[in-house]
Amino acid sequence: GTVIVDEYSKTNVDSIYAVGDVTSRMQLTPVALHEGMCFANTLYGGTKQSPEHDLVASAVFTTPPLGTCGITEEQALAKHKNIVVYVSEFRPMVHTLSGSKERAIMKLIVEADTKVVVGIHIGGKDSAEIIQ
Repeated sequence: GTVIVDEYSKTNVDSIYAVGDVTSRMQLTPVALHEGMCFANTLYGGTKQSPEHDLVASAVFTTPPLGTCGITEEQALAKHKNIVVYVSEFRPMVHTLSGSKERAIMKLIVEADTKVVVGIHIGGKDSAEIIQ
């Protein structure tokens, strides 16, 4: 089970809060740290702050590794009226001297009117580490 909390991490008991893996939110260390900072700002900093979970980087430690943050191209098309997608396939610099043919790919999804990156997805050597 999980501890049910509101947008400010408060339980149904006024003096009890919960953040991190005990809640039904994302179970990632950086998310728990962010939730803890929001909790501290809300309770002790005088500024109500709820954690945002829209742009959380995540990694898949497979071969090749994958990294992602934000929304997919399909989600961006549904949410924004005008997007630009940039895709680049390249040989990582580490392989330029070794002669390895290993490649990497990166996709940036940008909301065209504001030029805000709403999604990034990468696959290839060290991409899981890079995205985090």
